[in-house]
Amino acid sequence: MFLPKYPDSPTPPPAHTHAPTDPAPVRRSALPAVSVRTGAVVAVLTGGVVLTALLAAVAVSAISVAIAAVVLRSLLREHNRR
Repeated sequence: MFLPKYPDSPTPPPAHTHAPTDPAPVRRSALPAVSVRTGAVVAVLTGGVVLTALLAAVAVSAISVAIAAVVLRSLLREHNRR
């Protein structure tokens, strides 16, 4: 069932093979000069740091809420058993 199926009569290889030709030289167009100002770099870095800090704060808050929910659930379960 999982064996490959081979053709009854395999096709013969081609009589001639194409020799690769030399590729055409790549022409690189002159790219415009991009100037990056220090203010833009500082803004991007500051934004990245602020967003990372907010993401970390959300993650820590979510973990603490989950732990509090587990503790409260176990306390309520103990209280209901008595």
